[in-house]
Amino acid sequence: MPTPGPQPATGHSLTVLAPAKLNLSLAVLARRDDGFHEIESLMVPVSLADTLHVRRCEHSGVRLEVSFDGQLAVGPGRALARDVPADGRNLVVRAAERLARDAGATTGLEIELVKRIPSGAGLGGGSSDAAAVLMAAARLWNLDWPAERLARLAAEIGSDVPWFFAGGPAIASGRGERIDRVAGLPPLAAVIACPPTGLSTAAVYGRCVPDASRRGEAARLAAALSSGGLQAGLPFMTNALEPPARSLSPEVDALLEALGQAGGFAPRLTGSGSACFALARSIGEAESVAARLAAMRAGGLPSCAAVFVVRLTAPA
Repeated sequence: MPTPGPQPATGHSLTVLAPAKLNLSLAVLARRDDGFHEIESLMVPVSLADTLHVRRCEHSGVRLEVSFDGQLAVGPGRALARDVPADGRNLVVRAAERLARDAGATTGLEIELVKRIPSGAGLGGGSSDAAAVLMAAARLWNLDWPAERLARLAAEIGSDVPWFFAGGPAIASGRGERIDRVAGLPPLAAVIACPPTGLSTAAVYGRCVPDASRRGEAARLAAALSSGGLQAGLPFMTNALEPPARSLSPEVDALLEALGQAGGFAPRLTGSGSACFALARSIGEAESVAARLAAMRAGGLPSCAAVFVVRLTAPA
């Protein structure tokens, strides 16, 4: 499912999906006076998703339980089940509490968050979870708020959160709060590979050198992909955070090299990492790359905790 849109409600409960995202490009244009960085990034949702079960209850406040599923629950992928707080440090709790305060909600929420998206990987799981709970809570509290109003509130919770209201591929700019939807991208798949350790977003940005000359690159990538497919988009598929991430993490450096050796198309870092990905024209092609990468892992290299084969999704 491409967006954290709600499934049919039963009584006072609702189940929503929160998709991961990939940055097909990421330009860091300048450092802003408010301490944030000005960016432009073409981002796409993928079929890997967390699930949130949200229930309206009579007590006040927000209660969150977190569990792990999929590769985060078994095998080497358990290394990616990093500590996910269930208190106010979690964006899900902060988003729900902020909406309750602004809307004057008189009832609370009980939320079960089932994590399948690794944390600290640049896949946007926490931001997507926050957007999903805003949508679910607004519906359960019968708020007549348009998505645009929820997205404005989301921008105060986290820079990436507003993007998840786009419902499909979109370019994020400013510090991430300005969203321009993109249409016409070809149906693609991807292999996502995650090292066992994450990266600090602040540390990666701290080593990045802004480059204003890349302004407009995300739009050029979207146009190239729409008109000419993967090969046409290659010159614009760059991530300004990849060089600092590679310098901070030998695992990322080795994994990007391994994805290329496995036949992945233009391996890239997503966001500030540590997840790496390679695009493919079909699920079958992505599965072939994943199989070759698995054979390399069996030989001991690269250091990799999980590999996901996903579809890039568009509005339903």
